[in-house]
Amino acid sequence: MNIQRWIARRESNWQRLDALLRQVETKGLKSLKATEIKELASLYRSVAADLARAQTQQVGNILIHNLQSLTTRAYTQIYQGSRRQEWQAVAEFYRWELPAVVQQTFPYIAAATALFFLGLLIAWWYAWQDPTFISLIVPERLISQVRDERKLWMGSIVGIEPLASSGIMINNLKVSFGAVAGGITAGAFTTYIMVFNGLLIGAIGTLVGQNNLAYPFWAFVFPHGALELPAIFFAGGAGLLIARAILFPGEYRRGDALKFYGSQAVQLIFGIVPMLVIAGVIEGFFSPNPRIPDPFKYLFGTGLFIFFFIYCNRKRSSVKG
Repeated sequence: MNIQRWIARRESNWQRLDALLRQVETKGLKSLKATEIKELASLYRSVAADLARAQTQQVGNILIHNLQSLTTRAYTQIYQGSRRQEWQAVAEFYRWELPAVVQQTFPYIAAATALFFLGLLIAWWYAWQDPTFISLIVPERLISQVRDERKLWMGSIVGIEPLASSGIMINNLKVSFGAVAGGITAGAFTTYIMVFNGLLIGAIGTLVGQNNLAYPFWAFVFPHGALELPAIFFAGGAGLLIARAILFPGEYRRGDALKFYGSQAVQLIFGIVPMLVIAGVIEGFFSPNPRIPDPFKYLFGTGLFIFFFIYCNRKRSSVKG
């Protein structure tokens, strides 16, 4: 092989790859056009082959070192750089896109929330009118503990926080995914889950209120409920989105409607999961902790909800050129 002629023929590719890499290293992969990204990948494979040939032909240590440096830089940007881009996309989703989806799907989330509070009000009304109503919804063990022993059940979490926290997360995820999947029943199962959970909270809230335990009970609920309840409302909204696609596709064909509304539902799910994980940690470790004063729990829960409300209402600022 004529080494000088080979170098002269291949050198333009090496220079072009170096130029593309310099641009990526200073401005990021997004600064390249689609055709330039394809060119970058093609040049990387070509220069990697040149490196292998240079090593077998013993063209000189300096050239081999330069080609090694070039291929290493290209590998880093193409493979590790793409992973960085993926993490940047995840951060961008939770920073801006999730609040936007919440705002776009707010009517469905509001409808799910209304179903929950409808169940809560029904339970509250009937529980005060007829005390036996509570036993239809609340387990007898909890009723006897509150009425007979005059104490709440949250103390059982203390001492087994990791186990309790993981169990709480799993249970809440089951309820939420059930509400989402309920959309395929034209929303019937989603409606049932939202109303039933409202009935449960309403009945328990009335039970503790009748036995003068409302203050410590809601002190327990406030910290994790600030995220847990909105997550369940989001799940209900996602289920109703799917039901909308099935029942009222509108101007779309039903398959296209399922893709459109299903995409919004999936984005809500991506928000629900971390919310329930955080809520599970709070419910397992913070909410039942007897060393934390109840007023601070109320303050923490209120602050967390205000922060979450502001987050859901944030909008990406548009810069006009």
